[in-house]
Amino acid sequence: MRISVNEGTRLLCKTPLFDLGRAADDTRRKLHPENVVTYIVDRNINYTNVCACGCSFCAFYRKKDAADAYVLSEEELSAKIEETIAAGGVRILLQGGLHPDWKIEDAVRLVSAVKRHPIRLHGFSPPEIWHFAEQSGKTIAEVIAALREAGLDSIPGGGAEILDDEVRRRVSPSKIGWERWAGVMREAHRQGLRTTATMMFGSVETPEAIVRHILRVRELQDETGGFTNFIPWTFQPANTELAKDPAFSESLPSGFGNTVGYLKVLALSRILLPDIPTVQVSWVTMGAKVAQMGLFFGADDFGSTMMEENVVASAGVSFRMSEEEIVSVIRDSGFTPAKRPAE
Repeated sequence: MRISVNEGTRLLCKTPLFDLGRAADDTRRKLHPENVVTYIVDRNINYTNVCACGCSFCAFYRKKDAADAYVLSEEELSAKIEETIAAGGVRILLQGGLHPDWKIEDAVRLVSAVKRHPIRLHGFSPPEIWHFAEQSGKTIAEVIAALREAGLDSIPGGGAEILDDEVRRRVSPSKIGWERWAGVMREAHRQGLRTTATMMFGSVETPEAIVRHILRVRELQDETGGFTNFIPWTFQPANTELAKDPAFSESLPSGFGNTVGYLKVLALSRILLPDIPTVQVSWVTMGAKVAQMGLFFGADDFGSTMMEENVVASAGVSFRMSEEEIVSVIRDSGFTPAKRPAE
């Protein structure tokens, strides 16, 4: 079924919550009739908080000369990986700020350091890859090829925020536009790397922009088939520059940053993305109970144990779940929990 932005917006805004949820649940059951909900044991390692981008929605980044700016040493990185493996982790999610001094050689060195350990590497969002290319005078294809050669296994969908340049100009004017984000993903898929796609909503975007984002991911999936997972999550305002903006404080254009809005966006994502195998809840931003509800609004994956999480935590959100708790929540929902391998 093909759908326009206007039609999708009507679904999102006008359809009663539980009607949308039932439709999403029907879609999930057709795609995953075995009643299984998956999760993964991994660790999110942020190799640096130094970033030249300065996005107004981000509480994590620091300027290079900030007192609390850091770059992880290879020894610190190895210690975190060894701890992850000892806890049964199968994957490292590696992301960081756009460090003004880093080039592709630095990224390759980092990948090589991770791959000295027997673990999968899911790393470097499209803005990071674009940054390495710009800093090094390389093409996106050359950068991805170099990272693949060093051992990169897959690419996370970070840096997507909302795939609408009007929104991006307001919240992240120094970050790549949506077409460049899509271009990195297209090239990664061409080279055989699987990727995820994300969406951060609940800031200054309109409902139309939310739907436009989902449809742009769908169009790219139609073209390449390279996305394995879609993860929508809500903007966390604490400690961010955006939250200090009077225009933001006075009006939230989309109004979808609350629990009902989250569940509606999650459900619409499952309905409009039938060719992306998995839609994931975001317990990291919404907590265990809302994430549990999300399993009845189209989601079939509970995400990661997230042994370490720094970006959302910088915005004052500190939900934590052990593997045992994730398994218990899935079982209590009437589903069968299954630990999945890395992408």
